[in-house]
Amino acid sequence: MRSLGRPSRSRAAVGLAAAALLLSGCSALDGSGPDPEPVGTAAAVAGENATDPALAAFYGQRLQWADCSGGFECTRLTVPVDYDQPAGPTTTLAVVRLRTQATGEDRLGSLVLNPGGPGASGVEYARAAQNVVSPDVRDHFDVVGFDPRGVGSSDPLRCLTDAEVDEFLATDPTPDDPAEVRALERRTSELGRGCAASGPLAAHVDTRSVAQDMDVLRAALGDDKLSYLGKSYGTYLGAWYAEQFPQRVGRFVLDGAIDPALTSEQVNAGQAAGFEVALRSYVSACLAGDAGGDACPLTGGVDDGVAQVRALLDRLDADPLPTGTDRPLVQGLAYLGVAYPLYSASLWPQLSAALTAAQRGDGAPLLTLADAYAHRAPDGRYLDNSTTVIYAVNCLDRDDVQTRSEVADTVREFEQRSPTFGPFLAWGALACTDWPIDPVGQARPVHAEGAGPIVVVGTTRDPATPYAWAQGLAGQLSSGRLLTYDGDGHTAYATGSECIDDAVDTYLLSGTAPEEGTTCG
Repeated sequence: MRSLGRPSRSRAAVGLAAAALLLSGCSALDGSGPDPEPVGTAAAVAGENATDPALAAFYGQRLQWADCSGGFECTRLTVPVDYDQPAGPTTTLAVVRLRTQATGEDRLGSLVLNPGGPGASGVEYARAAQNVVSPDVRDHFDVVGFDPRGVGSSDPLRCLTDAEVDEFLATDPTPDDPAEVRALERRTSELGRGCAASGPLAAHVDTRSVAQDMDVLRAALGDDKLSYLGKSYGTYLGAWYAEQFPQRVGRFVLDGAIDPALTSEQVNAGQAAGFEVALRSYVSACLAGDAGGDACPLTGGVDDGVAQVRALLDRLDADPLPTGTDRPLVQGLAYLGVAYPLYSASLWPQLSAALTAAQRGDGAPLLTLADAYAHRAPDGRYLDNSTTVIYAVNCLDRDDVQTRSEVADTVREFEQRSPTFGPFLAWGALACTDWPIDPVGQARPVHAEGAGPIVVVGTTRDPATPYAWAQGLAGQLSSGRLLTYDGDGHTAYATGSECIDDAVDTYLLSGTAPEEGTTCG
């Protein structure tokens, strides 16, 4: 029914129930407003780097910043909806920054962030800068976050109502007969029609358009080159930026990498296998008493424990658990509740407690975890559109769309690779089979010939972006440098490894990339 690639571990650490931010300030294309004290000047950067004269006004815009609490400044960046028609409609992006106090040579420009998704809020991520980048990095860079087009506070696509999202997430994600397949198809078709009805922007939320937006943002910030920290889907975005603008790549860190050469089927299959590895790692720690929390709810060996989790999910297909609300714990929601804590070992105690409760007939704790994954508030509001916009982006980014019969044919193969998550992620491909907007991208390697060193960080037991993907991306990039974290969880920088943090900080602050083959435990 859905992809499991949206949340990044960093979002889990930041807290998913944070209220949506109200942004103030706006941007201007007429050159009015104060200069942002750039490294260069917006006008100079625009003159050097705007490849299409029709885009000069966008590249040369001066951002009008306004205080928006907590020491942050906010603004909006104007970009064309369709870069092939720059004189046509425009859209605006929410942007936030935390200014460094450094001046002169100590100031290294802007570090632009993207936390993943597609659909995660870069504004929210930058707001948590103290948990996202080190103090030394904050001392030398302006930390900048933006909500990509169609996401969060940037003219978001509104594909479904909150009640419809509830129904979408509760639909049986592993259909057992033709009637259940048709029900799943109806839900995914409803999502596609809703996104398309949002307006012309729905056809232009693809990653390469967002990468072009980042280059406009770079110029508006006054930076000659873009320095960037992308996590999870943010690595895919960063890779495509580097492919489109290799000469404008500054210090790039791509953490929790996605391999752009993989087809949609390969991505889904790899992710299914990744979550299976992460589940086994959790079960092993749980049985050994190393997962934290109270007593482990699982018994026997690792195979036995994984089978017990899978048996629970299978039972919920026919017999949902009560939760004390009007939303029973159905199988689809339970999948999200189990998957979410696998993004971070810090959440393993909550998973153990939720599984214990489920064994006793109480589905409420797993429902709470599922709602955290989906950013659903207790009053039924979804705090952003990340649960739905992920499909709008993914279905545009790759043209290898499967038919319904092809999707059905992959289920057995996926189940062999991942007995727990395989069918769930195999059927998730249905959303793009009937997407009402034609795709604009395709799977292919990216090389970014001419770019400076790009650091790719991979975690060996990452559930959402398997380590092999980081190896693939680093190998494709002409200047890729692989940095390995031998551990658990999704992404590695600023999540607890001093070794990883030191290597990334050294690169960001001095430009010295880690030695090839560097591994942190």
